[in-house]
Amino acid sequence: MAIGDFHTHSTLSDGRLTPTELVDLAASRGVRTMALSDHDTLAGYEEARAAARRHPGFLLVPAVEISCDLPGTELHMLGLFVDPAHERLRSELARFRDGREERGQAMVEALASQGVPVEWGRVKELAGEAAVGRPHMALALIEAGHVATFNEAFDRFLGRGMPAYVERETIGPAEAIAMIRDAGGLAVFAHPSFTTDFEGVARMLAAQGLFGMEVYYKAYEPELVESLRALAERLGLFALGGSDYHGAGAADERLPGDIPLPDAVVPAFIEAARAAGCLVPDRTPEVGAP
Repeated sequence: MAIGDFHTHSTLSDGRLTPTELVDLAASRGVRTMALSDHDTLAGYEEARAAARRHPGFLLVPAVEISCDLPGTELHMLGLFVDPAHERLRSELARFRDGREERGQAMVEALASQGVPVEWGRVKELAGEAAVGRPHMALALIEAGHVATFNEAFDRFLGRGMPAYVERETIGPAEAIAMIRDAGGLAVFAHPSFTTDFEGVARMLAAQGLFGMEVYYKAYEPELVESLRALAERLGLFALGGSDYHGAGAADERLPGDIPLPDAVVPAFIEAARAAGCLVPDRTPEVGAP
């Protein structure tokens, strides 16, 4: 069990636990450093920070996950230690969330054309406070009896290249890196194996200011972890890790901290963040500490 997890999601994007519930779950499992990295929003940070104050020794990292556009593939960028109040970042994220709403309605129409209708109103209810995302569509498909599992919904309808997949407004990875750095954060290439030619992409991004790469991800096999670790070392990137926890019941779901991230990586990353000029929040004081 890892003491750090730098990739999690709450109900403010497409997770199923509130920020408070997510922090409490992570803490109960021995996680002491966690990034709340919801898609295109930092709206859950203040609630999560309040929850973190109840857990001695806990450090909550303000973070966000941003989808980036590359020809023929997709790339997700984590922004860690970003300033939640940064004006340009907040403005861009709001624009992306508006795009998610339009995309969601287009996906509902596409599903109807495939003979597997879901109600837009129900999708919105499932999303709750969050901007609509594909996981909410998957839950609606399961509820309507069109598919049996979360993974089946993506494999048949919602995944890239499938009948109900709809592109949405994104930015290029170089622009995302610049925006994250401008907001005082560190850019980390999320789940690189999901991106076509990830080695070439990582090499390109390293020259554009990328700080790190998600090496210890979910259930990556040891061989892939070692390959990614070696790639990160060659490129001078920090090897980080995260569970990408959503609580949505996907077949490859891992609970917070259930990742092969070595404990030594966590303090090394915190020190690297400080050295890079990031504003690192204080840990919750230990019980009995002065």
